[in-house]
Amino acid sequence: MRAFAAIGATALLAAGLAGCGSGRTGEGGGGAGLVAGTTDKIFSLDPAAAYDNGSLLVETQIYSYLLNFTPGDATPKPDAAEKCEFSTPTVYTCKLKSGLKFANGNPLTATSVKFSFDRMVKINDPNGPASLLGNLDKTDVVDDLTVAFTLKVGNDQTFPAILPTQAGPIVDEKVYPADKVMADEDVVKAKGYSGPFTIASYDKNKLVEYKAYPDYKGILGTPKTSTISTKYYATSDNMKLDLQNGALDVGYRSFTPTDIESLRGNDKVKVYDGPGGELRYIVFNMNTMPGGTPEQKLAVRKAMASSIDRPALAEGVYKNTYKPAYGYVPQGMPGSAEPLQELYGAKPNKDAAAKFLADAGVATPVELNLQYNPDHYGSSSSEEYAAIKSQLEASGLFKVNLQSTEWVTYQRERARDGYPLYHFGWFPDFPDADNYLTPFFAPNNFLQSHFEEPKVTSQLTAEVTEPDKDKRVKLIEAVQRDLAQNYLPTLPLLSGKQIAVANPKVQGVPQTLDASFKFRYTVLSK
Repeated sequence: MRAFAAIGATALLAAGLAGCGSGRTGEGGGGAGLVAGTTDKIFSLDPAAAYDNGSLLVETQIYSYLLNFTPGDATPKPDAAEKCEFSTPTVYTCKLKSGLKFANGNPLTATSVKFSFDRMVKINDPNGPASLLGNLDKTDVVDDLTVAFTLKVGNDQTFPAILPTQAGPIVDEKVYPADKVMADEDVVKAKGYSGPFTIASYDKNKLVEYKAYPDYKGILGTPKTSTISTKYYATSDNMKLDLQNGALDVGYRSFTPTDIESLRGNDKVKVYDGPGGELRYIVFNMNTMPGGTPEQKLAVRKAMASSIDRPALAEGVYKNTYKPAYGYVPQGMPGSAEPLQELYGAKPNKDAAAKFLADAGVATPVELNLQYNPDHYGSSSSEEYAAIKSQLEASGLFKVNLQSTEWVTYQRERARDGYPLYHFGWFPDFPDADNYLTPFFAPNNFLQSHFEEPKVTSQLTAEVTEPDKDKRVKLIEAVQRDLAQNYLPTLPLLSGKQIAVANPKVQGVPQTLDASFKFRYTVLSK
């Protein structure tokens, strides 16, 4: 998952999920010059409801943003904007390029930008990225080409990097409803987007066909291949087979560790490794998880932290394509720390786990209803969670009821308090340590786990607004230790990297595997 969340105590308005369409829509496509494959599923084409990698893949191709990331560079730069800058510590102003228009011919102006951000905040879909805009107070049109964002908290070091995220796509105010999510088939028909590609044909989670949009003027440039298709696979087995026999040009998310090991030794394909940043973890619903009091619930979380063998998961399940994660910010990123290793150990400690439960008066074995997703994060998720169940039960302290649900239902139910404990994965919205903290732990956080602590909110606000890099790193490290020792609202397990596999004739894959975590079709060719 990808996210950012509210800074400060003001929560955004709540809204329900509107229905997302499915079924084939479009003009037919007429064949693709290049075929990409993925096991990631599209949740929604409407940015207001889309906060996952499967939806992001489509958004990256069809929407423009005020700022975006040039392939190979994780620094935000003007896309639909001509320039963006802070005019005061709390006002961020962007001037648009002139003559922009959506793929349906309607003009793209400052009014379109204001509409897009106002709409995102108003709908505040529980599965959407509105929490990224928690520090946004209001959006104003200055003139036809100029828009001003007023922030609640000044000196926000992350706001420019939020504009290229899933909270930032610009949509056509003439075709998108202001107060509800638009069905996928209506998004395709309305063409109220303005990115480097348009959708020529859409069969949800089966096949999407793209055509280059000639009037795109943004930072991603003219697509090197004018027609590209994305084929969706239920598992990585057939995706791997199609790559090997030449029926597929490039595969991105998600291969199993065994797939990757096998493909590295196959001269018919080439395996590319991108920057790390993926985080796998367990989310605790603070209202519905086991425990009669907050103290007992915390004891259960700490006992679990002391019972899981992360190195065994990394090696036994993932063949060391992942590393053990003992902190909330992955290794190698400024601000990374590993407080869970110090507090709960690098290996399981049954005595420590038992003491946490006994001191809080928790009877054992504790029954855990643990939900995981078998398709969105790769087929090894089933093996991973079978191993977690085995590890927890080996302590004699837990009885684990392991359940799985396919992705689209999973996304809806976890936000409706459907799961007391559940599995999630994470790619950051932008390359900054805060993107692993504020989305999870600030008010109105994306996890919808009912975790909110004023002290933590204050710590997050402090690190986001600290301009001194060294001081900011120390603040980021401090909040992680406080979270791990006193709250433990999520349980980090593993961290990993991006991997794509392609026909050796395909060019451009390394350029798009950068720390922005956007897979851009514009650079691909063969």
